[in-house]
Amino acid sequence: MTQRKNVLLIVVDQWRGDTLAALGHPCAVTPNIDRLCREGVTFRNHYTQASPCGPARASLLTGLYQMTHRAVQNTIPLDARFTNLAKEVRRAGWDPALVGYTTTTPDPRTTGPDDPRFLVLGDVMDGFRPVGAFEPYKDAYFAWVAANGFELPPNRDDIWLPVSGAPGPTVQAARIPAELSDTAWFTERGLNYLRGRADKPWFLHLGYYRPHPPFVAPKPYNRLIDPADVPAPVRAASPEAEARQHPLLDFYLRDIQRSSFFQGAKGRAADMTEAEVRAMRATYYGLMKEIDDNLGRVFAYLDATDQWKDTLVILTCDHGEMLGDHHLLGKAGYFDQSFHIPLVIRAPDQAADGTRGTIVSKFTETIDTMPTILNWLGLAAPRQCDGRSLVPFLHDAPPADWRTEVHYEYDFRDIFYSKAESALGLAMDRANLAVVQDERFKYVHFAGLPPLFFDLLEDPAQLINRAGDPAMRGTMLDYAQKMLDWRLAHADRTLTHYRATPDGLEERGAA
Repeated sequence: MTQRKNVLLIVVDQWRGDTLAALGHPCAVTPNIDRLCREGVTFRNHYTQASPCGPARASLLTGLYQMTHRAVQNTIPLDARFTNLAKEVRRAGWDPALVGYTTTTPDPRTTGPDDPRFLVLGDVMDGFRPVGAFEPYKDAYFAWVAANGFELPPNRDDIWLPVSGAPGPTVQAARIPAELSDTAWFTERGLNYLRGRADKPWFLHLGYYRPHPPFVAPKPYNRLIDPADVPAPVRAASPEAEARQHPLLDFYLRDIQRSSFFQGAKGRAADMTEAEVRAMRATYYGLMKEIDDNLGRVFAYLDATDQWKDTLVILTCDHGEMLGDHHLLGKAGYFDQSFHIPLVIRAPDQAADGTRGTIVSKFTETIDTMPTILNWLGLAAPRQCDGRSLVPFLHDAPPADWRTEVHYEYDFRDIFYSKAESALGLAMDRANLAVVQDERFKYVHFAGLPPLFFDLLEDPAQLINRAGDPAMRGTMLDYAQKMLDWRLAHADRTLTHYRATPDGLEERGAA
C-alpha cells in the first residue's frame, strides 16, 4: 500500500536563525522544536532571499529569487504568471490549507483597481484555501477574542499594551492572556483543520505571527527569561558611529521608530539603551517559548492520531530580526540578522539513514523549500524554481555540486511607512541591493549607492567596511563577478528549455 503523505509547513515570523537550542543559543527554551531537531535535520546556514514579509514569502512559496518574482516590497504585486507551492500540490490532489498569511498583493492585470486587496499590505496567495486567515485586518482573530468574553478596547491593538508601566521595552505582561493570544488562535485554527482531515492526506501551512512585534508577551511568557542572561547586542559605540558605515544604514538609524515594535511607544529605536534591548530580547525569547508550547499541542495531536509517522514537518521563517544589533530593530538593510533564518526538516522516511539529529552547515536558501516539499511528495519542481531539493541531505547524500555561497536581496524603494528612496535621492528602480557571501567574505552591491565588503573572518560582526581598502580590491572584484555569474544563471528560465527544431517543438532537460 502506498504510504500516506501529509505535510505540515510551519512558518513563524521574524525568528532569527541563530535562536535554536540545537545551535547552542542559551535562551531558546523550546523542547518541542528541540524534538524536531533530534528527529530531523537542522540547517545551520539557512537564509531567506529577501525581506520584509511579502518578498520573503514570495520567494518561500514560489521557489524564486526576488530578482525574478519582483514582488520586491510589501504592497508590490506578485506576477500571476508564476506558479506556487499551493498550486503545484493542488494539481497533484492535495488541498493546501492555510492558517496565517502570505502578505501577497495580487497582479493588477487579473483584477480591477477597486479590488479591496489594494488597500492593504497584502492578502493570501492564490492557490491556498484559508482556514484561519490573519491578514489583512485580523478581524477573525479579534472576533474570536471577543467571543471568548474578553472586552476589546476601542483601539483593538491596545491588547498588546503592557498591563502596567509606560509603553516600550518591558518584561511586563501583555493585557491579553495567553489563552486568547494570537499564537493560541493560530493553533486552534490549525487543530480544527486537522481534526476534520483525520481520514484524508492533508497539506497545512501553519503560520504564526510571533515573535513578530509588538514585543510584549502574555503571562507567564513575559518573565521566563532573565534580561541579564540574554546575549548583549552587537553594535558600534553609538548610532552615530554606526551610521558612518553607509548612507542606507544612516537613514534607517534615523528613520526606524519604537512605535513599530512596541504598541504606543515613542522615540527612535536607535536610542534604546542596553537595558531596554535586554528587556526586549527576553520578551522575544518568551514569545518563542509560547509558540513552542502551542506546537507541542499540534505534535501531541499528530502523535495521538498516529499521523506523526506519515507527516513531513518543516519549521522555517520568512525573515529575521535585528533585535538591537547595529542599533537597529526590524529587518531592513543588509545585515545577516535580517536574513539568516531557521530551517528544520523532519521526514518520516529518515529512520534508516542515520541523519536524525544532524546539523547541515552547507548554505541553504528559502527557495529550496518548495522543491524539497514537492520532491518528498514525489512531484517534479516546476522549471521556474531557482532552488533545489534538500531531500538528499535527509538521506546523507548531499549533492557534490551544492552551492558554496548564499545570495539575498533587499529593495528600499518608497513605501507609505518608509521613504529611503526619496531620502537618498535615488530613482525608484535603483533603490536596491544584492548580497553574495560565503564563509569568508560578504559583498553588498547597490544599484545607486557605494558598495560594502566585509571580511567575515576578521570582522564577523560586520562593523568595518573594507570596500575602499586597496588590498581588498581584487577580492571584491572576484565577488562582484560571482554575483554577475549568479544573476546570469538564474535569469527567468520558465520557457528557455523549449526550442523550435525542424522536427517541431523540443523540450530539453535541465543542464
